[in-house]
Amino acid sequence: MPDTPPKHVTVVGAGMVGLSVAWFLQEQGVQVTVLDRKGVAAGSSWGNAGWVSPGLTTPLPEPSVLRYGLRSLLRSDAPLYVPPSLDLSLASFLLKFARRCTEREWQKAMSAYIPLNNQALDAYQTLTSSGNSLELKSAPIMAAFKQRDQARDLLNELDMIRQAGQPVETTILDGRDLRANLPQLSSEVDFGIRIDGQSYIDPGSFTTKLGASVAERGATTIVDKEIASIRRDRGTLHVTTTKGETISSDAVVLATGAWISRLAKPLGVRMPVQAGRGYSFLVNTTGTVPYPIYFPAVRVACTPMGASSLRVAGTMEFRKPDFRLDPSRLASLKRSAIPLLEGVDWASTVDEWVGPRPVTADGMPLIGESKTPGVFIAGGHGMWGITLGPATGRLLASQIVSGKIPLELRPFDPTR
Repeated sequence: MPDTPPKHVTVVGAGMVGLSVAWFLQEQGVQVTVLDRKGVAAGSSWGNAGWVSPGLTTPLPEPSVLRYGLRSLLRSDAPLYVPPSLDLSLASFLLKFARRCTEREWQKAMSAYIPLNNQALDAYQTLTSSGNSLELKSAPIMAAFKQRDQARDLLNELDMIRQAGQPVETTILDGRDLRANLPQLSSEVDFGIRIDGQSYIDPGSFTTKLGASVAERGATTIVDKEIASIRRDRGTLHVTTTKGETISSDAVVLATGAWISRLAKPLGVRMPVQAGRGYSFLVNTTGTVPYPIYFPAVRVACTPMGASSLRVAGTMEFRKPDFRLDPSRLASLKRSAIPLLEGVDWASTVDEWVGPRPVTADGMPLIGESKTPGVFIAGGHGMWGITLGPATGRLLASQIVSGKIPLELRPFDPTR
């Protein structure tokens, strides 16, 4: 436990996770400086599906992912894609990931997720009830399939989630009842599983407003600053940018998403993080889509963005985080979605986007103190940074101020 709580903390990373840490530190009276290599919401927090879905938040390494991945790994149009390369670090990561795609490893990791999942919606309620115009929309998520046998893997996963102790309520719908709930579904879709008790946000808007709230509460926000190093000297942490500028504070939080390993590895964080890049675009709809839709068979997620707009998101592409947007991946995503939806103006596509999810080899986030005292890690959430960002922020802020590790964070020790 620190002799005195930190008065000033530097948070590196202005996405959902970093800004949540900053906001909850401010709740405890800590002065905050936020740095980012580009700007607020500039990484994977911008164009993702925006689901706040603790009922579906599970470790990514699991047996069905491995089976699916082996069938599609090198197909450039597949939802899960690894381009052929001589990237030895990626090969090592994928081997470590594959070794954890067992039921035993999944159950172990799932037991760690549940206490964090259980805090997800409450942490959002704390943010949205603070008069800062942040909006969380409560809604079910409809998992939709052409026929029932396609739903076998998801039904099995939902059973495993419940058996692990995570509550998740579902309703089975088919045929006419299914399309009455979601008239945007095409006649090819005949079976659905409505997953109740979930929520969603417009992630870009929400994260931008969260950044504005942090600034209004007194934070200094500095953008377009790449971090070169972090140094501890006589109890003070010094963050130096690539341009030679230095920001000094009592503690530092690294929340740099898919770029986190470069700075975290010298601090004793051995768990590798790779960019699992997701793609998305916006299209116009002739009517309002009432709630999010998931097509598990083709790994496509759709989220309402306003009264007549839909975000179509998906794919997991293991490439360098800053690699250019690949138009063929967007085209594949669109081809997968077109037969499944009606009332969509596919010619209206705008806001084409790619963002790098930070994926760990064991499928679990990195949350806690590094081996350098006073330097904390908040990253590696994979697909769940939106769902778990505020809960992560609240718990880690508590640890930073009190010096006590919350029970919910113990399994996510970044030096494991």
